[in-house]
Amino acid sequence: MGRIDHATFKGKHHIAMHPHVNDEILSYFRSGKVEHRDSEGFHETIGANRLMLMKAGKLFQHEEDIDGQTEPHEGLQIFIRPGVKDLKPEVIFHDLDELYSDDQWRLLASPAKNTAFQFSSQTWIYDVRLSPGNTLGLPVLQVEGLTQLLYVFKGDVMVNNSLELKHKEGLIIKDEEIAIQTKEGAELVLFVTDEQAPIYKDGMYSGNQLR
Repeated sequence: MGRIDHATFKGKHHIAMHPHVNDEILSYFRSGKVEHRDSEGFHETIGANRLMLMKAGKLFQHEEDIDGQTEPHEGLQIFIRPGVKDLKPEVIFHDLDELYSDDQWRLLASPAKNTAFQFSSQTWIYDVRLSPGNTLGLPVLQVEGLTQLLYVFKGDVMVNNSLELKHKEGLIIKDEEIAIQTKEGAELVLFVTDEQAPIYKDGMYSGNQLR
């Protein structure tokens, strides 16, 4: 994991053309629309039902027009460190069958080729909308010893009946079974990674070189 930017915009905003180097960036937007243009020739509109993975590699540039006028634009820009440096730039779009996955973890991205979004590193991302009164554990993983970060995108949850996590808070989990509950509903994102797997740590954003 490199970094997670949780952004909210109201009104219309233009983010000028800017570079990314050796970042893999998943745009996980839950409301609002973004018009995306990039150096690979793509011109697409993305939003809650249409996600995008930018695999910047050696060099990639893009710009965005954010429309949060009808409804506030809110989402995550997720920066993942690549497995190796200077990969060929690539942009992938994916339309979700359903806006939410209710009470069941949905795999959004992984190292596997049969996933809509494929990372070059050993990283997995899931999401779920948890309804009140239901209890949810972690997804079953095929690899042992992985590190997980549970992030509360919306609402609040109680973990193992003892730890409360609120909006924009997270919990690192390793080698532990947990039970997640919510009183009023919550939207969660789960990040899973193998800390022992090879990665390139000096990406422009995923390497945290820009503040």
